[in-house]
Amino acid sequence: MAKKTAKREAKKKASRKKKAAKAAEVLFAPLAFELAEAGQTLPVRFERLLDQLDFGPAMKGKRVAVKMHLGGGVGYTTVHPLFVRILVRKIKEAGGKPFVTDLIRDVATAVARGYTEEVLDAPLVAAAGLTETFFYSEPVSLDSLKEIQIAGEIHDADVLVNLSHVKGHGACGFGGACKNVAMGCVSDTTRMAIHALEGGMTWDPEKCTHCEACIRACNYGANRFNDKGEYRVFYHNCVYCMHCVAACPEDAITVDPHGFKTFQEGMALATQVVLDTFAPDAVFHINVLLSVTYLCDCWGFSTPPLVPDVGILGSRDMVAVEKASLDLLDAKDVLPNSLPKGRELGTKGHLFERIHHKDPFVQLRALERRGVGTQRYRLVEVK
Repeated sequence: MAKKTAKREAKKKASRKKKAAKAAEVLFAPLAFELAEAGQTLPVRFERLLDQLDFGPAMKGKRVAVKMHLGGGVGYTTVHPLFVRILVRKIKEAGGKPFVTDLIRDVATAVARGYTEEVLDAPLVAAAGLTETFFYSEPVSLDSLKEIQIAGEIHDADVLVNLSHVKGHGACGFGGACKNVAMGCVSDTTRMAIHALEGGMTWDPEKCTHCEACIRACNYGANRFNDKGEYRVFYHNCVYCMHCVAACPEDAITVDPHGFKTFQEGMALATQVVLDTFAPDAVFHINVLLSVTYLCDCWGFSTPPLVPDVGILGSRDMVAVEKASLDLLDAKDVLPNSLPKGRELGTKGHLFERIHHKDPFVQLRALERRGVGTQRYRLVEVK
């Protein structure tokens, strides 16, 4: 069972309503500089941002989970180890006991991308244990989603630092603080259940050229062409990551569009459940707007950045830091060669919507309705 009590839950909901009543503060350490000196570079500004977030009261003597995505394969656009080490040092200076955590498959290969205990100065811990079976279950009700299994190491931590790399995502428009919690702080079973909210896949044989790009894009062996040349998905293995959909050059594979909003509602619900295991003042959100790519880091490789690097944002309000992140990314700044050859930006909505044709603000509105935070924010630049 989860460690919440009815009294604590009521207190947290009251605190969230109070926070949502006014604009939230979002700290912004920009990449832009005026003088070529160390004090104006992003790592030093990041240190000052963390000082202003004020870890001290919440972290002294506490076990602190730093949740980040450690990436996979030959990907190189996740959060640079230098920034993680700076964060770990600031947590220790505040009296906290930090550990870095992610899914077991990414923890197991993290050394290949420069993430080690020696480099980060903190242990790397599998969020749901070495066998993905360490979790706490919370009942929910959203279509087919009936349970959220909160990763045990996350649940048992006293403080959560949600360190997220902002990037595009085929299923929800973009991935940031919400996705890092909803998909990274739960079990594999819950992750698949949330993805299943997207709906079923449809194959159009008239468009398909059998190039098998979709087969090569699947990391789970969930799709194939049968002896008759028909495209088939083995849903037991499918995690609805939509890599096959994005990889198809002929748009021959589609997903029932009604499910995208439900999927984002599921992410918001999972996020709320995870955050409810922490006191309101024991959660910090840091969004890194560097190497913002059109694909999620879970693809296991990196594509060129979509836009010039922006900087780093920090807040105690998840919704506010997500909104500020999206506001700082503009379609007019798109860099050449940042999208696959022949793929053009759409004309409607935010940059990520123009790429993935899904409104990225749906998840923000869902989070706001659930009392997780507010889209109204005040941006404070850290110089």
